[in-house]
Amino acid sequence: MSNEKEETRQLEFSADASNAELANLTGPLDANLRQIETILDVSIARRGNVFRVSGSTSHVRRAIHALQRLLNRIRTTGEELSAKDLQLFFVDERTETEGVPQDDSLAPLKTRRRDLRGRTLRQHDYIKAIQDCDIAFGIGPAGTGKTYLAVASAVDAYERNTVERIILTRPAVEAGERLGFLPGDLSQKVDPYLRPLYDALFDLLGFEKTRTLMERQTIEIAPLAYMRGRTLNNAFIILDEAQNTTPEQMKMFLTRIGFGSKAVITGDITQIDLPRGTHSGLIQAQHVLAGVRGIAFTYFTAADVVRHPLVARIVEAYEKDAESREKGRHGIE
Repeated sequence: MSNEKEETRQLEFSADASNAELANLTGPLDANLRQIETILDVSIARRGNVFRVSGSTSHVRRAIHALQRLLNRIRTTGEELSAKDLQLFFVDERTETEGVPQDDSLAPLKTRRRDLRGRTLRQHDYIKAIQDCDIAFGIGPAGTGKTYLAVASAVDAYERNTVERIILTRPAVEAGERLGFLPGDLSQKVDPYLRPLYDALFDLLGFEKTRTLMERQTIEIAPLAYMRGRTLNNAFIILDEAQNTTPEQMKMFLTRIGFGSKAVITGDITQIDLPRGTHSGLIQAQHVLAGVRGIAFTYFTAADVVRHPLVARIVEAYEKDAESREKGRHGIE
């Protein structure tokens, strides 16, 4: 292993920029610089147009390269650099390193709000799996785009007239806490469990369009229990939070698929909220359906997290802890 990463170094970068460009680059009260420090684990001090970056050699070089590219972007577009833009910049930078294939056969997902492509290699593979297979599983931690890209794929399929309706479902399981009695009719009782699906639809279609399609039953959002006994033809069906299904529920859902339909199943097997002793249908499905033609599995990791950089670090920390516990259980040094 090279010692370069462990070596601490300090480099300076002089930015040839106007005061307005520098203000845009650094953000209010240098908030953008603090974000870069967090993402790359470096320290950045600025005096005027001179940036002094300290940290491991490789991280310092990445930080200076990022400052140069961000400044060029500001000059080219003239747009204000937001915290979200900054975070997505580093996701895209990581994607460039991974080498996400430019597959001309994989058109961007078309929605009324935006055209979407996979930002990471596994997101690209996930979208391709959804398009190529009738049943696709997306398994991995929070923030990797499993649900959002599945909903975007459903909207894209509807906009291209390849399906007649969109059905979104998830098991109504409380996430490790007792919510007690919820007031209202049945729809209002299950709405809190389905909120992430609503959020994705509102973002991709807009509130009014989503409401109109739901009123027409073109978009249907329902708890998993409502799927029993149905045959779903010409539909794009998404089962979210599938780690909280039982094996019986998973089998029931998968056998609802009718002619001209697609199904996407998403879940995070590290966040199972089922009662102790109850097996997860998602975990069982991985073993039972492995190798079945027409079914694809995509596994996401912390490297695919497209949220605040701390989310990726949190996921990595929990993954390391789980690995350590597993080794300890088997007596592995």
